[in-house]
Amino acid sequence: MKIKKYLPALLLGSSALLLAGTLGAQEMATEVPFEDAYAAFMETPGAAFFTISNLWLLISAALVFIMHLGFATVESGLGQSKNTVNILFKNVFIVCMGVLTYAFWGFNAMYPGFAEGSAGVFAMGKWFDVTASVDLMTSEYANYTWYTDFIFQAMFAATAATIVSGAVAERVKLSSFMIYATLLVTFAYPLTGSWKWGLGWLDMRGFYDFAGSTLVHGFGGFAALACVLILGPRAGKYVDGKIKPILGHSMPLATTGVFLLFLGWFGFNGGSVLSADPYLVSLVFVTTTLAACAGGLGAIFTSWIFLKKPDLSMGLNGILAGLVGITAGADVIAPKFAIITGLLAGIIVVFSIIFFDKIKIDDPVGAISVHGVCGVFGTLAVGLFGECAEGVGGIGIQLLGTLSVGATAFVFSLIVFGLLKVVMGVRVSPEEEAEGLDIGEHGQEAYPDFSASR
Repeated sequence: MKIKKYLPALLLGSSALLLAGTLGAQEMATEVPFEDAYAAFMETPGAAFFTISNLWLLISAALVFIMHLGFATVESGLGQSKNTVNILFKNVFIVCMGVLTYAFWGFNAMYPGFAEGSAGVFAMGKWFDVTASVDLMTSEYANYTWYTDFIFQAMFAATAATIVSGAVAERVKLSSFMIYATLLVTFAYPLTGSWKWGLGWLDMRGFYDFAGSTLVHGFGGFAALACVLILGPRAGKYVDGKIKPILGHSMPLATTGVFLLFLGWFGFNGGSVLSADPYLVSLVFVTTTLAACAGGLGAIFTSWIFLKKPDLSMGLNGILAGLVGITAGADVIAPKFAIITGLLAGIIVVFSIIFFDKIKIDDPVGAISVHGVCGVFGTLAVGLFGECAEGVGGIGIQLLGTLSVGATAFVFSLIVFGLLKVVMGVRVSPEEEAEGLDIGEHGQEAYPDFSASR
């Protein structure tokens, strides 16, 4: 997300202090107590826009939070009924762990990250909180408070691990996944995020990723790919050189989840404007919606042509592919090109899912294709379709940025998940996989009063 430099004049009591700094600037000394300075500012003309923008970011944070419910329902719906509790448990853990580790380390590793112009690579984190002071209303917080910034960004933090959760579903050992997910969200995600959103080396080179096609989705997709390669496919998925479909147990759940994700994406992208700017927020809502709908149609008709039947799961993944595809450039891609971006993403995701199945990379929910492959495409779409605007990257830097982040996520996951495999194992036993992880890992069934057909 780009850091907006909206510099309103802040009239602070009789001193008339103008708080106009740059990101990473040193704390500004003032004799005025915070409470008095804040009260004085709220009497100025700029307070109205500040209040509305701050409220919009908090609403956006709530919308992004709803996306975690969407991920939980999509993953459980596309999984077998015998693994539902396990999938839901992982999503509950990821949200709780993600917010707390982001508070203890991640937020201050990504923001403020590096001094402007430093082109940093390794940002160190710490506890997110600061002593309340007037410095919280410097240029980078002219439209919202420090606490609003934290809670909005924290809602993003756990998403990377949630993407991995779907890809490794139905055969991963719970304890190993919990350790891996914690390390991924605590250290790897803030590291690569700081390269752009913390004014690091990618930002200095002109890389552009408005709301995270690469920094969130591509990161999670390539992390998932590494884990799936180590974990291997589900038992019975590939038999005698043939692909045996393992159908999800509840398409209503999966469909509900996609529409919840679609709803949450209005906060994901719309909140990334980082203010209540009427033009930009409305533009982002429109480009996001157009791309999602075009992605759904692209996947529906592509799968219908090549698979001979209209496939609901492909249509759902097409919507998500369109959303991921537009996320990098939702504020700089014109509506007509947003349709093209979403349509291409919807087509790409179908062929990507088929390709990974053919090479025996088992991804129960299509997370690698939706988030990884379409995250790369969406990032490149900025260079292809982005309007000429300050800070919009060309195709070369967009490619460098998305490959750098993806490679880092892949290598980190390959090392950490590989070590976990050696030390404690990452896969449940064949007997536990056959019985279902709900019983084996949790001793609890999602549907105890119903007899499963499989």
